[in-house]
Amino acid sequence: MNQPLTMPTDQPRPGGEREAASGLRSRAALRAANDTRQAPIDARGKIAVITGANAGIGYQAARQLAAAGATVVLACRHPGRMAEAARAIRDEFPDAVIDEVSIDLGSLRSIRAAASAIIDSHPHVDILINNAGVIGEPGWRTLDGFEACFGINHLGHFALTGLLLDKLIGAADARIVTVSSTAHRAARLNTQEWPSPQNPNIYHAYSASKLANLLFAYHLHSLIAASGAPMRSIACHPGWAATQLLWPRPRSPKHRASVAALQAIGAIIAQPAEDGAQPLLRAATADVPSGVYLGPSRWWRTRGPATIEKSSVNSHDAQAGRLLWDLSVELCGVDYAALAGSAAAGLTPDLPGDRGASEQRKVPNQPDVRPEPLALANGDVLTVRPSTS
Repeated sequence: MNQPLTMPTDQPRPGGEREAASGLRSRAALRAANDTRQAPIDARGKIAVITGANAGIGYQAARQLAAAGATVVLACRHPGRMAEAARAIRDEFPDAVIDEVSIDLGSLRSIRAAASAIIDSHPHVDILINNAGVIGEPGWRTLDGFEACFGINHLGHFALTGLLLDKLIGAADARIVTVSSTAHRAARLNTQEWPSPQNPNIYHAYSASKLANLLFAYHLHSLIAASGAPMRSIACHPGWAATQLLWPRPRSPKHRASVAALQAIGAIIAQPAEDGAQPLLRAATADVPSGVYLGPSRWWRTRGPATIEKSSVNSHDAQAGRLLWDLSVELCGVDYAALAGSAAAGLTPDLPGDRGASEQRKVPNQPDVRPEPLALANGDVLTVRPSTS
């Protein structure tokens, strides 16, 4: 569901690709050259929760994990479409074990209810794939009043992951997979716009939410590393996949024209959703380290076998990651208490890509600072939160 909105410009042209030298060819030729199939996966005994699993790459990830023996929990907003997806998987794989949980990632109340249902029904969670995403329209808000892209693509998954944290820690080598997009490279790192960017451009809001996904995944990795919890936080993107992300018809003529242009390009070069799901599956099952970013390796990172790649410089901004984390805790009330031991130990772990990221640094003892209102001379009132700027 995370089709890139811009082509990354900071990636080198892959060497030895004859297709690139001769320009775009037919979709059939591109698919034939894609060759994304990797080693068969074995997910027997695993319990996997996938958001947005009724269509696109989420459905394909659910389908292939079910085929590999996992118990798959479809976590979707639309009950009817979710039931159709579950039925299709069972028809193809009669032995598949599928559970269905309704969740609206734009409602913290719905997220808590869905998490409770998963906790009550399953002894542990081995794989959590935070996949669902939207682009939306200017002015769209979640039920809790947050800008839609930030609220659904980032904050909803932040809350769900935190609420399932005990079940993840209870598994052996659990995976938390955060699905971002190459669109994160186009995002401006403006922390003042969290959680409600003022720019009416829907693509800027979407790109910002995909950058937030990476900041979350990397900061979560640092907390996991410091706490010693048996988990991995892995980010990924599907390249340019043929999904329903751009299906809604925008109201604005300008945005309709942009969507039409992207759909026309995608009709030529987009890979099937089944291939776009490969980075998700690799992140969920392969022996890759925590804290990495996976994506397709060919055609400017739009298709091909999944490999480790570098995300943008902004995505490795440790200060922004901590600020986003503290803000998210405040907004959704989910505090990741199970990983609080790392903070209590006075450690500030490095993030992948930080300068000098080779070992943890000891931080001087900090006073017990609690969020309190601060009255300024002009009458404004600020709330100061610890561990942020």
